[in-house]
Amino acid sequence: MDHFLYRAGRLWAEDVPVGEIAETVGTPFYLYSSATLRRHLRLFAEALAWGPHLVCFAAKALGNVAVLRLLGEEGAGADVVSEGEYRRARAAGIPGERIVFSGVGKTRTEMRTALSGGIRQFNIESEPEMRALSEVAVSLGREAPVAIRINPDVDARTHAKIATGGGETKFGIPLSRAREAYRTAAALPGLRVVGVDVHIGSQLTELAPFEAAYRKIADLTALLRADGHDIRVLDLGGGLGIPYTRSNQVPPLPAEYGEMVRRTVGGLGCEVVIEPGRLVAGNAGLLVARVIYVKDGEGRRFLILDAGMNDLVRPALYEAHHDIVPVAEPAPDAPLQPFDVVGPVCETGDIFARARLLPPLAEGDLVAFRSAGAYGAVMASEYNSRPLVPEVLVQRDQFAVIRARPSFDELIARDSIPPWL
Repeated sequence: MDHFLYRAGRLWAEDVPVGEIAETVGTPFYLYSSATLRRHLRLFAEALAWGPHLVCFAAKALGNVAVLRLLGEEGAGADVVSEGEYRRARAAGIPGERIVFSGVGKTRTEMRTALSGGIRQFNIESEPEMRALSEVAVSLGREAPVAIRINPDVDARTHAKIATGGGETKFGIPLSRAREAYRTAAALPGLRVVGVDVHIGSQLTELAPFEAAYRKIADLTALLRADGHDIRVLDLGGGLGIPYTRSNQVPPLPAEYGEMVRRTVGGLGCEVVIEPGRLVAGNAGLLVARVIYVKDGEGRRFLILDAGMNDLVRPALYEAHHDIVPVAEPAPDAPLQPFDVVGPVCETGDIFARARLLPPLAEGDLVAFRSAGAYGAVMASEYNSRPLVPEVLVQRDQFAVIRARPSFDELIARDSIPPWL
């Protein structure tokens, strides 16, 4: 569910017409609904209410500080994978004890920043990382709480570029080496083993891969406890998918996911930490763009927008689908015609959709990409020297720009010319 609905012939974001925002902010821009973000976060909290838990929003999905503050005020923590994300979470007011630090390439500088500023746990992904964290913790006179990310070698049945739990990926320590890795961590000074971490991928649309992974983690937890490790936390990652198309087939709901978690690991007496990103933010956001031209090609009609692959890279990178809808509600009997929806970037791959059936659209019309709240603005770039697009947050009948569009002067001023030129 989202809060982007047609009323009186126009698309609204909560109680604000999308077209009015476009006239104020200019296009393209990202638009987020506060009500949708809150609702989706609460669904996860309700799904895990049967036991101790913490929902840590994956900042990599949507890292705007205003969004992180909104979710933090709802009780969410943050899952971060860089010093930048850590600093964003802290700037949003999320306390260190609600932040987990994931990622395969944490630097010593990042470790030092998180240990000094406060951290719930590090999710460790390799033995060399353990040793580095031990050195940093000892140098600071601190104790670093750690969970080890275990790769359960489970097929997540998702796109290859967002699957992280198979044996061939860079993530985690193989299940076959888990007990050895925990012995190593327990012996290193400055580390305190608190839990087990697992994350098998993103945009999973069925529960079976999760269940297979979690059952392996439950068995491992029993073995680790028998080895003398005090396993009190199970970080189960994120990855539950969202419906990118409006069909009758939808991924499992958070309530179904929560029941599966209870069934597989609920009897272990551990606190459960989850790291959802896409399901919280994906359907809470739109990318709004304007039609620049309608161009007839050889047997094709192109809808050329002012948004490009630098603004929303998922279709070019993952062949991802986003529903595209006009901001002005079409008549119920409006004829549909196939458009290749493309952007202005000077790349053949700057294509959002091929032969997409859409109602008649003309130069100057506004369109909205649905389900664009996750992995949209955070993956944007300034390729072709196109400024990053603004982000806008709506709450009931109010809206605010939460990241402004930089001017061309600001974009160019970041470069510097050496003295010999």
